[in-house]
Amino acid sequence: MLGRSDCDLLGEAIQALTSRRTRAISYCDLMPFSMTQMTQSENQSLDIQRKRLRYRSWHRGTREMDLLIGSFADRYLAEFDGPQLARFEALLQESDPALYAWVSGASAPPDELRHDVMTLLLNHTYAAKTL
Repeated sequence: MLGRSDCDLLGEAIQALTSRRTRAISYCDLMPFSMTQMTQSENQSLDIQRKRLRYRSWHRGTREMDLLIGSFADRYLAEFDGPQLARFEALLQESDPALYAWVSGASAPPDELRHDVMTLLLNHTYAAKTL
């Protein structure tokens, strides 16, 4: 239960809040953050997506695909924009045997997966890092 002094303080706070002059609200007041902050948050979300995709690329399930897709991710993810990241994520949804068949040239990828990211992947050559 509130004591007398607490009630007085609460009453004064309410009175101070309600007696303030109101001003016109501009459109900028309604935006949660500026355009610069929005661009920064978009870049941060793309960076998070890149990290997640890099992890998924290196943890496919078979060592061969880890090396192929992981080295591809290391080479290209930093350059990809949002739509390219989405296309790469769609490629990661495919099974390892299917991806390996496409990359090795044993079969052609389906038409819906023929895009710039797939072209880069098909032309990517894995080079082992030397110590």
